[in-house]
Amino acid sequence: MRFLRRRGEPKDRLRPKTGDAWLLDPADQSAARLARVGESEPIHIEEADTTFAIDWKGRYRIEGPAFVYSDDDTGRVATILGYPTDKLTQAVRSGNFKYVWLGLFNS
Repeated sequence: MRFLRRRGEPKDRLRPKTGDAWLLDPADQSAARLARVGESEPIHIEEADTTFAIDWKGRYRIEGPAFVYSDDDTGRVATILGYPTDKLTQAVRSGNFKYVWLGLFNS
């Protein structure tokens, strides 16, 4: 994610303590899991001189306290409780971010 910072793309960190990390695109609710329980997950990002492309793996939605993820490849749907969905919803509604970095780190 280094080049997102270098290119000045805005991000927000929301941090409970699960060891999970996601990159989210609120515009179309695309999602890519970056880590699960502290272990990194593969993600393909292509970078050009002035643009980049992210291989989004699925879609997400917020349903009250639940973060719901649908995997595009498998069709699997996971409902995850314990994420700061209230803060995530606030960040998305603010419109200040093109992408949201949801980092849920163990302490």
